[in-house]
Amino acid sequence: MQIDDSESALRQIRDWNAEVAIVLGSGLNSLVSDAASSKTIPYSRFAALPKLSVPGHIGQFVLGQLNKVRVVFAQGRIHLYEGRSANEITAIVRLLGEAGIKTLILTNAAGSLNPSYAPGQWMMINDHINLTGTSPLVGTPQFIDMTETYSVRLRQLFARIAASVKLVLREGVYAGLLGPQYETPAEVRMLRSLGADAVGMSTVLEAIQARALGMDIAGFSCLTNFAAGISPTELSHEEVLETGRGAADAFARLLAAALPVISYPGSDSKNS
Repeated sequence: MQIDDSESALRQIRDWNAEVAIVLGSGLNSLVSDAASSKTIPYSRFAALPKLSVPGHIGQFVLGQLNKVRVVFAQGRIHLYEGRSANEITAIVRLLGEAGIKTLILTNAAGSLNPSYAPGQWMMINDHINLTGTSPLVGTPQFIDMTETYSVRLRQLFARIAASVKLVLREGVYAGLLGPQYETPAEVRMLRSLGADAVGMSTVLEAIQARALGMDIAGFSCLTNFAAGISPTELSHEEVLETGRGAADAFARLLAAALPVISYPGSDSKNS
């Protein structure tokens, strides 16, 4: 019965005919409220998707429109620290690939490692450092080139549109760690010495899987706090959720302006 339901639910997403999907990180579910929503499909209908356990991650696909562009929102993601494998947490990406998604926009809540990148601002990811110790490609001979994981074309487009809508959009390197504990001040100093500008517990494995599937990828970190040793206050998940909710409106403006350009018929959807 579950297999039949999985196939039916996948067909609903595929029939929506969206080319863009957006994975929403902690505190960013309000982005969906700006969309003209058509249908919601719970993750529980898919046998391949594990149950979510983290506050702030609803666990459903929303078929909606932003500025008349059809989009699939993934409200919530699975994390390694929930005791899941790299293969399990990237099942959402593979499912979206099966549904015909060509462009994947990954969002997350992250700690800022760069003193110039203040909480409440957004950082566009231009590269990442995978410090999780694993990969969704383990067990397969998929030797994927990761030189340009995050599309140059999409980064240029988003940077141009951010300026036009007067949104401060930082750009930098995201470090993905296992979690669930936050980083120590010594670990933060290490990450800064490695060249990272933001740190979190998601995104890198999803990006690897999407790259292997040939998707165009854009990544964005909502900087919810300064990391340990930079921040004068103790870190908490509640702060992450609250700051994410406050920054979501600005990002919604960016998406509404950018999506019609991304999906314009005949536009070059491949990496530059």
